[in-house]
Amino acid sequence: MNANNFPRQSGAALIVALVFLVIMTMLGFSSIRIVLQEERMTGHTFDRSLAFQAAEAALRVGEAAAQAQSAAAPVNKDFPGFGNYSDADNTCPSSGPSCSAGLCTQPDKDCPNRWEDTGFADWADVTGLSLSDQVAGTPQYFVEYMGGGFPCNPDKPSENLACSRYRVTARSANPTTAEGRATVVLQSIYATQ
Repeated sequence: MNANNFPRQSGAALIVALVFLVIMTMLGFSSIRIVLQEERMTGHTFDRSLAFQAAEAALRVGEAAAQAQSAAAPVNKDFPGFGNYSDADNTCPSSGPSCSAGLCTQPDKDCPNRWEDTGFADWADVTGLSLSDQVAGTPQYFVEYMGGGFPCNPDKPSENLACSRYRVTARSANPTTAEGRATVVLQSIYATQ
C-alpha cells in the first residue's frame, strides 16, 4: 500500500474551530458583562428600597410631631412664633422664616422651598431605626405650619373652618453625606381635626 493514496489535508477545520472559539469567548464575556450589570441594578434597587423605607419612617416621626403640636396647649407651642409668619413684602428675607428642632413657621412664598434649599440646615434627625445600619445616613424631617382656618371636612368646605394644616417633609439621608447612594424625599400634608 502506498502512503500517497490518502487525500491531502487542507486545514480548514482548524480555522473554523478557532473562529468558533473566538465567538464563544466573546459570548462568554458578553454574558459576564450582563450579569455584572444586573447585579449592580439589583444593588441599586435594594439601596433605593432601603432609602424609601427610611424616608417613610422619618415621615411618620414628623407626622407624630405635627400631631403633638396640634394637641399641645397652647397649640404649636414649640414652633417659633407659634408657627405664624407674616410676609411684609414680595422678597425673601435674608434670614428667612425660622425653624427650631425641625418645626418651622409658615413658608414664605418668595423664598425657595426648604427641601430644595441646600443651605437649609434645620432638619431634625431620626434615630433608633432598625434600618439605620444599612441606610446611607440618618433619616431627617421637618414640619411646616401651613396655617389654621382650613375646613375640617373636605366634603363641606364652608363649614367648621377651625382645622390646621402641617406640611411634613422627610428624606432618607442628607445628600452630601450619602454621596453615591440613593436618597428619597417624601412629603405629606397633615390635617388636624
